[in-house]
Amino acid sequence: MSRTIKALPPRVLATETPEQAAANKQAREQRDAQIRGVSSIHEMREAIKQASRALPTIDAVPRVKALTAAQFRERAAPGLPFLIDGVVNRWPLAAQPQSLLRERHGDMPVRARVGDYINTAFAADRAMRDMSMAEYLDLAERTEGLPPYLGNLELKALNSMCHWPTYFDKMGPARFWIGPAGTLTPLHCDYDDNIFAQIWGSKRIFLAPPHHDAFLYVKEASAMLFGSPFNPEAPDYERYPLARQATLIEVLVRPGDMLYVPAGWYHQVHALTFSLSSNRWARGVPFVLREPS
Repeated sequence: MSRTIKALPPRVLATETPEQAAANKQAREQRDAQIRGVSSIHEMREAIKQASRALPTIDAVPRVKALTAAQFRERAAPGLPFLIDGVVNRWPLAAQPQSLLRERHGDMPVRARVGDYINTAFAADRAMRDMSMAEYLDLAERTEGLPPYLGNLELKALNSMCHWPTYFDKMGPARFWIGPAGTLTPLHCDYDDNIFAQIWGSKRIFLAPPHHDAFLYVKEASAMLFGSPFNPEAPDYERYPLARQATLIEVLVRPGDMLYVPAGWYHQVHALTFSLSSNRWARGVPFVLREPS
């Protein structure tokens, strides 16, 4: 018998008129700009893309040892991604077995992405289902085809076992991503700097620089989020011929890895095994736009 999940806020789907939608969109963009200390989100996006045109072309993501906050900011300033060793593997959560989710957090309320959440990834009304963690694990085990996914959830009980470095002056809350092999977040970009921690399992990530949005048929989901229908793991160049011109860099993240994804970089994330990941977005001017100190 299913438990009644009470701790999650209800989903609110838009019932706005076009005029209300436009006014609310403008209000959200003004709020986003104020939070990040910029005058305009549109101008920030364009500045990030302009800065990326001056970046050197890379074909691999470099790996560095654990960094102090000052070292991280210096390394992040050019606006290129990199992997960091020696941070996530020190977290108490990284030493826990997968059974922790069922044995200690089985009653935790979660909201799962179900159905074809890849092709509806950026739709406000994509299918979601509320359940307990134990019910999710059961559903994931018995689902054929695309498994359900716990994505972008603020799970404070898990975050209490994570020790995040203070790389950003101001960070949003930790978000968790849980699911078996095959769960996938399609190609998209966020216009905030991002640190992504791979706690359990492995994921394949494809990255593309911000100005290559011209080749990726992107659509706006919000002022801070743009998605692409192009799948670099199964490229359809007949349907998306411009994608041949996009630089797509493949990186494998393993347990203990932390990946810095600069603001505006497109990324697709595919779990190769059962995986627990977490990330935090900065809430400030992206490093690539900051004046040298």
